[in-house]
Amino acid sequence: MFTLKLLRRKKNISQTELANAIEVSLRTIQLYEKKNANIPMKNLTKIADFFQVSISELYAAEVNEEDVSYTKSSKEQSHTITKLEAGKYLLATPLIISFKQDEYVQKYDNTHFLKHTPKVGFVVDKVSVSNYVSFEITNNSMYNGTINSLPIKTIVLGKQITIKNFTKIYVNNIKSFWVIVLENGVMCKQISAFNKKEKSVTCHSLNESPEYPDFDIELNKIKQLFLVIKKQID
Repeated sequence: MFTLKLLRRKKNISQTELANAIEVSLRTIQLYEKKNANIPMKNLTKIADFFQVSISELYAAEVNEEDVSYTKSSKEQSHTITKLEAGKYLLATPLIISFKQDEYVQKYDNTHFLKHTPKVGFVVDKVSVSNYVSFEITNNSMYNGTINSLPIKTIVLGKQITIKNFTKIYVNNIKSFWVIVLENGVMCKQISAFNKKEKSVTCHSLNESPEYPDFDIELNKIKQLFLVIKKQID
């Protein structure tokens, strides 16, 4: 993150001093100051607090310094994309943390709400014409102790998939995680089955606890559907 280096120099502190302040190693700070740094939410929050700026301001400054960002023209798209180098892009997306998810359900198509939502950044290898939003995982239903599962507080990057395109996308992503936005909340699940006749999907949790049973949802009950393409674990 080029902005991190600028903020550190403006404050006239060394990489070692910053490392000590946010409780990481010198090597970690050196990596964070690179263009393609993917900084975990926990440390990103510490950095923002240390420099007394918001996370969204960190990424806004990054975009302005690089001067290569662009925003998709569709009103539905609230993210920004910055090309870092060949095959590397910084996606700055709205971050829907746990206590904001009920509000998101009501305002997901409200551009004012999304514009004023804090942003979080992910470095990705490719981007497409789609809507990207990040969500905080609010329970352990998708955590079973394995490295690929999602413990509570994980931040996931979601690429929106229209219901119309779901069928062809699902075939190649049967093991993937999905963020499902419903009228009564936001959840993250695997979609273990798709019933074309009934136009419904089966939602599956990795956690085998009885409190997380499989269940079916009709597609017409889904407000938004996101394919999880990356994660940051606290």
